Amino acid sequence: MAPYLHEWRDRYEGRAALVLQPGSTQEVAQIMALAHETGTAIVPQGGNTGLVGGQIPFDAENEVVLSLSRLDRIYSVDPAGGTMQVGAGVTLEQVQKAADEVDRLFPLSLASEGSCQIGGNLASNAGGVNVLAYGNMRDLCLGLEVVLADGRIWNGLRALKKDNTGYDLRDLFIGSEGTLGIITAAVLKLFPKPREQATAFIGVESLEKLAELFAHAQKRAGGQLTAFEILPRPGLEFVLQHTGQNDPLAAPHQWYALLEISSLQGEGLALERLSALLEEAMEKELLQDAAIPSSLEQRAALWALRERMSEAQKPQGGSIKHDVSVPVAAIPAFIREANEAVRALVPGCRPVPFGHFGDGNIHYNISQPVDMDKSVFLDKWEEVSQCVHAIVMKYNGSISAEHGIGKMKRQMLREMKSEVELDLMRTIRQAIDPRGILNPGKLL
Repeated sequence: MAPYLHEWRDRYEGRAALVLQPGSTQEVAQIMALAHETGTAIVPQGGNTGLVGGQIPFDAENEVVLSLSRLDRIYSVDPAGGTMQVGAGVTLEQVQKAADEVDRLFPLSLASEGSCQIGGNLASNAGGVNVLAYGNMRDLCLGLEVVLADGRIWNGLRALKKDNTGYDLRDLFIGSEGTLGIITAAVLKLFPKPREQATAFIGVESLEKLAELFAHAQKRAGGQLTAFEILPRPGLEFVLQHTGQNDPLAAPHQWYALLEISSLQGEGLALERLSALLEEAMEKELLQDAAIPSSLEQRAALWALRERMSEAQKPQGGSIKHDVSVPVAAIPAFIREANEAVRALVPGCRPVPFGHFGDGNIHYNISQPVDMDKSVFLDKWEEVSQCVHAIVMKYNGSISAEHGIGKMKRQMLREMKSEVELDLMRTIRQAIDPRGILNPGKLL
């Protein structure tokens, strides 16, 4: 049971009565019918890559982990209609490969794509690096199959882009973190596969210049701008130190942008547009240096710098992490104010803010001071998080951009949501799961 009781950050150590591994929707339904009858709590779990404890059980007497990993079939792929029907246990990487085999694109991209599963992606409304162009998981799903708390099955597997027939039940379950029903299958959207992708790794002197560079890139590339990720120098140094990769640029810079333009036409148009964009940005003094990969291997190496940003913080000791969003225009001010505040709380700490600049989602992580004991630093998690989230709220942001609420942020949600919103959420949950057996203690 151990792999089902521990999460990647080692923040939560779970306890459960047993783990169940159903192999079909009907078996999930039978389990839920029995759980409803006996009042047994069920904790749904996909690839166990969640970061807020939403997939972890905490009651050895009365909580059962229900793993969806065996629901791993790709039922159908329709390249002409731009859809794919899959089981909840199919990994994101498997979906990406199946789309690629029919010359289509499934654009969700996460560092954990080799192990995270579609059911979990939907339950947490996952985002990733391509939200700027394609949206998050809610935007990438057309239909769902869901097993309810009492064992009934809702078959909403409709491959329709237009279905205006009352309440949108699909959107109710997406992002509900397993508290309203268990997603067992989904119809996903596929997109035309880009013929060309042009990437640049850019050194920038300040947050303000990053904001100007993003505005410039949007203006010049429009909808072809598919990614604009930011990395701070300390974070890049962590990655270079622990992976052995080389610094892509000749000199260090305060900030970096990983920018990508995609083209459906190919014929060098994406590279041509990127080159013109960078030349104009250099003339406007928006950047200091840039590297453009000349091969797929070099492009993958640049993206690895971004994707390894989280894991590279582990060898640095304790890391207090936040998944927040603020309006794009407020990102520079937010990061500056948060950096100043956390350094005042924990002198010597090392802020590592990185992430999806284009949609306002910043992973505001803080590595411990070099000379501080890890446990002493992590004991400050709540105090530091309250400080950071207060600044987020000052800028009308969100305390959870894409990771969800889970167990970690339940109390924080009360400070962010109005009583009307919380009451509506409780009413929905009570109506759909009156016995409170679906993922208890999570979200609300």
